[in-house]
Amino acid sequence: MFISKLMTRQVVTIELGADMRRAQEKMSKYDCRHLPVVDENNHLIGMVTDRDLRSAMPSNLLFEYISQEEKEKFFRIKVKDVMTKDLIAISPLDTLQDALLLLQSKKIGAFPVVDEQNKLVGIISVRDILREFINVLGLDEPGTLLCIVVENKIGQMKKIVDAITEENISFGSVMVARHWEEEKRAVFPYLLTQNISPLKRKLKNMGYTLLDPKDWQ
Repeated sequence: MFISKLMTRQVVTIELGADMRRAQEKMSKYDCRHLPVVDENNHLIGMVTDRDLRSAMPSNLLFEYISQEEKEKFFRIKVKDVMTKDLIAISPLDTLQDALLLLQSKKIGAFPVVDEQNKLVGIISVRDILREFINVLGLDEPGTLLCIVVENKIGQMKKIVDAITEENISFGSVMVARHWEEEKRAVFPYLLTQNISPLKRKLKNMGYTLLDPKDWQ
């Protein structure tokens, strides 16, 4: 799945010369936590987040005791002085997998999406990615998740799929994960039914080990 299909295209941005009050107002109005900073040609310059704004302001306790004049000084701090300049941006042609790996390694909440000319074309956040996974895995439909431990060899997946389809059960999705034993894998089918007792007995009779998905580590 390409980022171009997942990203938010109508991006709320802010200009380099805006102050912190303007940034706070935009975040509040549009219920967002990331504001890409762009120039007049929509080229990406930086990113300001709610965390950047909080870091630049005194603590809430202290803020209550300073004068209005001092408060105004903080609000007049420019976005350019608090924004992140060393950005990690991704391309519309990158994939969902690329974004997931970046999220894991960089520990950030959103990526600006830019074209070959470094023009901002979208933004993708953790929320966007989670929404797509829910959609892809069919988790928005009522069902049951199984965890089946199998040997890591050819043909195991077909046997499981055949056993499930023989019970006239529809799939929402299937995931495969590494097992702590090198020669095994864990298969997680999401089944669009609540009645899986006959299937579980069938799988156990076939020699498979079933785990509670909540106990998977």
